[in-house]
Amino acid sequence: LPAQALDTRLPDLGNSAGSLMTPEAERELGRAFMRSVRREQAVLDDPLVNDYIQQLGQRLVDASEAAGSRFHFFVIDNPEINAFAGPGGYIGVYTGLIATTRSESELAAVLAHEIAHVTQKHLLRAWEAASNLTIPNAAVLLAAIAIGAVAGSDAGLAAATAGQAAIIQEQINFTRANEQEADRIGIDILARAGFDANAMPAFFSRMGKANRVYATKLPEFLLTHPVTTSRIADALGRAGDYPYRQPRDGFRYRLLKARLTLRGETDPLDRARTLARQLADGRYSDRLATEYQRALALAAAGRTAEADRILGRLLKQRPDTLDLVVEKARSEARLGHPERALERLRAALRQHPASQALNLVFAEIAVGMGRHREAMQQLKRYLEYAPDDALATGLLARAAGEAGEALDAHRYQAEYHYLDGNLEEAILQLEIALRFPDIGFYDASRIESRLAELRRELKERKTRE
Repeated sequence: LPAQALDTRLPDLGNSAGSLMTPEAERELGRAFMRSVRREQAVLDDPLVNDYIQQLGQRLVDASEAAGSRFHFFVIDNPEINAFAGPGGYIGVYTGLIATTRSESELAAVLAHEIAHVTQKHLLRAWEAASNLTIPNAAVLLAAIAIGAVAGSDAGLAAATAGQAAIIQEQINFTRANEQEADRIGIDILARAGFDANAMPAFFSRMGKANRVYATKLPEFLLTHPVTTSRIADALGRAGDYPYRQPRDGFRYRLLKARLTLRGETDPLDRARTLARQLADGRYSDRLATEYQRALALAAAGRTAEADRILGRLLKQRPDTLDLVVEKARSEARLGHPERALERLRAALRQHPASQALNLVFAEIAVGMGRHREAMQQLKRYLEYAPDDALATGLLARAAGEAGEALDAHRYQAEYHYLDGNLEEAILQLEIALRFPDIGFYDASRIESRLAELRRELKERKTRE
């Protein structure tokens, strides 16, 4: 669905009376918000992209007043220039915005700005306006505004919630003071995290110039982030409080840009040949990132052995880069060396046990080898850390099914659909599980209880629509 309205930043704390949401209530609202976003938007399910954006975002959070809190960063596959935040520290950024950035510091600037809107509680009143709703209804309404559903892509929701949406939408149009404060706090976060403090005014200055380019259709990011000359001047002044710094872009940022550029490529072999000519002629800005992109294009074209050789050369130069480790393991598995691939991933997991990419690719390769229970054990350990990871839950369902554990496979598949925002399919999976003739009393009771919860939530949704 196209994003056509606001990029909402929802507060993660309480109300103007000074009382606070409980941490559990905040987490519950955030999880519901994310399910609604997944239901309406093309959340990018690329573990390497997810790993990078989570690492970058958490680095910024740890340099903010929210240090020690776990935020959740994700990417939406959409060419719009947009970003938004939600309750519980859920912050999304569009691929179009990532493509627009010219440095890692600029991407960090956008995330720092979003983090500041959350930590400074700029949407406090927006939460209050929705606080009379149940958690699922509030989350759906707030997510709908964030991605533009109320503006036109979901007529039923728009009709059912028009009054509340109008109130909330008015309150999430940031004031000039909000924007300047988010700039100021965001610049402080940037500098403390080791990025270029001038990246924020530089990026917003370019966005401001877009006001003169987009006569009838502004980028979504500008609708609630109006850029003025005085605002840019204020940001430049704040950035000037810090010593000049021009850090080199992180290697993983450069690989991210190379990776995203290939999305939607219809002729990867032709792209690989073009990249080979550019490398031969010296026509590139970053040789290693260009070689990485060529390896990805060759792999997509079925030239696995060629891709593997390039990845091997890159790994010798950058042995600890997760993107290279993961892609090398994938190519080794495709070439008939899955045990070698698993050993490579095990070594990396000892250093990065929470990496989504390492855990999921390890499980995928183990499943392909018929080692289903080993894959399940790996995924269950990872899900203790990231219980709401839809990709991992879906892969766990597949591993359980291929291991012959059909009842658990349906249960896990139900949770995957639930996390993906598909209540109807989640309910269907649990109903199928309940029809198993040899189901035990304990399993039946647990499934019936979960089924009742999902049916109540679906009833609320249908009532709202």
